[in-house]
Amino acid sequence: MSTLKKYAPHVTALLSLGLPLVGSHVAQFAITLTDAVMLGWYDVTALAAQVLAGGFFFVVFITGSGFAWAVTPLVAEAEARGDTTQARRATRMALWLVALYTAITLPLMYFSEGIFSAIGQTPEVAEQAGLYLAIAGLGLLPANVVMVFKSFLSALERTRIILWVTLAAVAVNAGLNALLIFGHLGFPELGIRGAAIASVGTQLVSALLMILYIQRKLPEHTMFQRMWRADWEAFYQVFALGIPIGLTTLAEVGLFSASSVMMGWLGEIPLAAHGIALQITSLTFMIHIGLSNAATVRAGRALGTRNWDSLRDGAIAAFAISMVAVIVTVILFLTIPDRLIGLFLDPSDPQRGAVIGLGIGMLAAAALFQVVDAAQVMAIGLLRGVQETRVPMYIATISYWLIGLPVAYGLGFAVGLNGVGVWLGLATGLACAAVLLNLLFWRRTFPRLTSGIVPEVDEPPTVPNI
Repeated sequence: MSTLKKYAPHVTALLSLGLPLVGSHVAQFAITLTDAVMLGWYDVTALAAQVLAGGFFFVVFITGSGFAWAVTPLVAEAEARGDTTQARRATRMALWLVALYTAITLPLMYFSEGIFSAIGQTPEVAEQAGLYLAIAGLGLLPANVVMVFKSFLSALERTRIILWVTLAAVAVNAGLNALLIFGHLGFPELGIRGAAIASVGTQLVSALLMILYIQRKLPEHTMFQRMWRADWEAFYQVFALGIPIGLTTLAEVGLFSASSVMMGWLGEIPLAAHGIALQITSLTFMIHIGLSNAATVRAGRALGTRNWDSLRDGAIAAFAISMVAVIVTVILFLTIPDRLIGLFLDPSDPQRGAVIGLGIGMLAAAALFQVVDAAQVMAIGLLRGVQETRVPMYIATISYWLIGLPVAYGLGFAVGLNGVGVWLGLATGLACAAVLLNLLFWRRTFPRLTSGIVPEVDEPPTVPNI
């Protein structure tokens, strides 16, 4: 009973903060899922191209989102100290950084067809993927602006508005997809280009809703006044914390994008099956991402108040909740994989049986790494909360690129296990990351914090109008 009383407040707090975040991540993922389902019903080649292009866009986008994610621990710690000014400074400079990042990376979208051709994709898939990204690239800035504001609001524990905005985005995206992919209600039938236009429109609507909410409901933060004024101290703080976060995420998502490239070498059907299996596993992963975000906020607030008991007990509670979700996921992957994969395909498609057959084996492999995948993302969330980001970057690079990717290639091509072998390689990389990241938090970072070695806290700025 004493153990339940000890952890119950942390479980309640994590679920109260985390469930809306889980919902918002699931809803955000539903936008990508909607694209995949609708394009799968439209044309398998279009689906394969969107898998490739979507992975490319996501790699570029998520790397820049490191600056957005840096906002969460910085604002959570500042708010725990009652320092609203510091919270505003960090958020504004994160907006500067994502705008600069977009300007640097946007040209990649317009040369993507050549990139896909150079890495061995079929001409038709490469062409359609390039068409998609030439349009979808316009949504890179609003997408990252949304990420900054999501991180800011999460740190303030205002997560319900994030959920409602994301649900609105799902509805907008589904409606625009129906109109522009298939040409309903007199609109032109644009196929994969229609999906790209719908995505850009959805991101713009989301950004506008976030701005309106912050302007009306949080006027004390004066977020949008004097946006043009540089604050180099906060700029460097967000940059120094965000770069390792972005590169850590790049290491992981880059591994999965590289797996898509390898699937493309195996053919259009393996690539489509891989894309569907990846969509399903990514959907369940949103649960752990949301809980990890909640753990970041709670850890950041514990750091701000120097409450190490709360940090430890909250971390244990977060891992326990995540493992319960893992058990449910594994059962689904092993019992009804064919039904899950079949949702993405037209029943009359002649390639449906081949895609489902390959996808079943991939989901079986995915069931193996649910535990380690959840464990690594939870450790990352806790480490970000206490502003430890540099060492996780090295761990991710080694685990995913020096271990996971070679094993995936070796099992998939040298051993001849094809798609299932590639997925077993992914599991190997995730397992290495899970072990090393948890050792970093529990054996090094947490003992260091409790001994009094904590990140330095900046003094409030002397100029109040920044």
